[in-house]
Amino acid sequence: MYWYQQPPRTGLKLIVSSSTWSHNSYEDGYSEAKFEVYRENTDYSLMTIKNVTPQDEATYFCAASDR
Repeated sequence: MYWYQQPPRTGLKLIVSSSTWSHNSYEDGYSEAKFEVYRENTDYSLMTIKNVTPQDEATYFCAASDR
């Protein structure tokens, strides 16, 4: 599962990738302290943005892959 952020007037930025078999892998500039990802199984994932500020304004997307 992949979580992306798209701030206004910019391209997609990968925040984190997660899998059921390994730890979440955060991209530079992103952390679990701000973007907490919970993945119960292969069919369910939830990302919580903590302490939201105006700088967090964006559209957020998730994408899934079987590879």
